[in-house]
Amino acid sequence: MRSVGVETVNLYSAFVALAVALAAPGGQIVAIIPRSFCNGPYYRPFRDFFLKRSAIRHLHLFESRCKTFKDDDVLQENIIIQLERGGQQGPVTVSTSIDDTFTDLAAYEHPFDRIVFPDDPERFIHVPTSPEKNAIELCPAIRHSLADLGIQVSTGPVVDFRLKEHLRDVLEPGAVPLLYPGHFRGSGVAWPIDGMKKPNAILHNADTEKWLYPTGFYCVVRRFSSKEEKRRIMASVVDPGSFGGALRLGFENHLNLFHENKLGLPRALAHGLCVFLNTTAVDENFRRFNGHTQVNATDLKLMKYPSRETLMDLGEWAMRQGQLTQTVIDAKLGTLTE
Repeated sequence: MRSVGVETVNLYSAFVALAVALAAPGGQIVAIIPRSFCNGPYYRPFRDFFLKRSAIRHLHLFESRCKTFKDDDVLQENIIIQLERGGQQGPVTVSTSIDDTFTDLAAYEHPFDRIVFPDDPERFIHVPTSPEKNAIELCPAIRHSLADLGIQVSTGPVVDFRLKEHLRDVLEPGAVPLLYPGHFRGSGVAWPIDGMKKPNAILHNADTEKWLYPTGFYCVVRRFSSKEEKRRIMASVVDPGSFGGALRLGFENHLNLFHENKLGLPRALAHGLCVFLNTTAVDENFRRFNGHTQVNATDLKLMKYPSRETLMDLGEWAMRQGQLTQTVIDAKLGTLTE
């Protein structure tokens, strides 16, 4: 594939790229394909390839993961995409249906800058499912990058099978807490967990030092959700008080963590980020460009956020509350101002 100028990671995107390359000017390419090419760094060359050579005319989204291709045991979220070779890019028709009966078909036309944002270097492809802008697009307070906030997001660096000899089921002298997705409950952490299939600790030594973070407040988002879970983004706060004075923490590879130059965040900022990321509007906005169950650090990096000051205020508010329900945090998001 590389020899013909196509850089991609699997057969379906390779097939579409070749179809685009071989089509005559004005030719139409229609493909039923998994939606995973719409985001993520691995598909960036593929997105660049077909966006340079063709115009997107129509996107159709099946809202059910399990009904449309159940006879073929296909459980990925799939779309139908129509491309025109060499076409002048204009508005894009986006249609939706629950399944392949199309009995509830709805279609809207969107300007191309709602499909591929002009300032997005990764060229993520968004699939808005209604003509109205959602709360994230409408709120003037949500327009800052992580760089503006002075914080970063990274994939958890502890790849357990590579450090297997250093893992421990329980905390022992010379070991520090190790956090897996299973340690996160709601917006907080449950550690250690007796009887969990994953270890609770990792030795702190010369071989593991570079994979560990100083103990502090962090906001963590699981990289994977199950198809049955209502939310794609699920954020939690890591509170250093949960670890009995440990000086380092290990974050396993199936987690994303927000940090400040590989140090913890101010307490209020960690809580504010957690509340913001757990809102329904953020989850809905995220689903416009993410069609699978994985949440990559790159996805989180390219999102827009409230200002650092606003997030700190949001965190202070959250810590004063009792039980935070979905309704409460969604309502709070609507009160944010610049």
